[in-house]
Amino acid sequence: MLKGFKDFILRGNVIELAIAVVVGTAFTALVSAFTTNIVNPVIAAAGGVNAGGLGFRIWPDNPATFVNFGAVITAFVTFMITAGVVYFVFVAPMNKLNALVKNRRGSEEEAAPEPTDTELLVEIRDFLGELAAGNRASRDSDLTR
Repeated sequence: MLKGFKDFILRGNVIELAIAVVVGTAFTALVSAFTTNIVNPVIAAAGGVNAGGLGFRIWPDNPATFVNFGAVITAFVTFMITAGVVYFVFVAPMNKLNALVKNRRGSEEEAAPEPTDTELLVEIRDFLGELAAGNRASRDSDLTR
């Protein structure tokens, strides 16, 4: 049981996933700091001096009714930066590496094409025919003895 767990943990996918989670968490903190300290002030400046950011209040006297478009834009920018870095740093290189490995394996060993359903059915039919003919021959030899 422990050997199976060890094999599972030491598989490449689990280790890669753990590394991705750690790097992703650290990178999210970096992107959050960037958007909070650089993007948010720019968006708030576009909202005006007296506004709490880019948005409006549904009820002018109630600050809790402020619809904050700036926060949505900031979240979108954070997502796009994170997704872009993950794609260009992790996904694209892994896809390229997998393609290289697949091409290298493909050139070394040519896989035989798998038979079609019809070919398999023909083989089964022929095998059953041979089996039935063999049974008839042994029955006939038993009768002649």
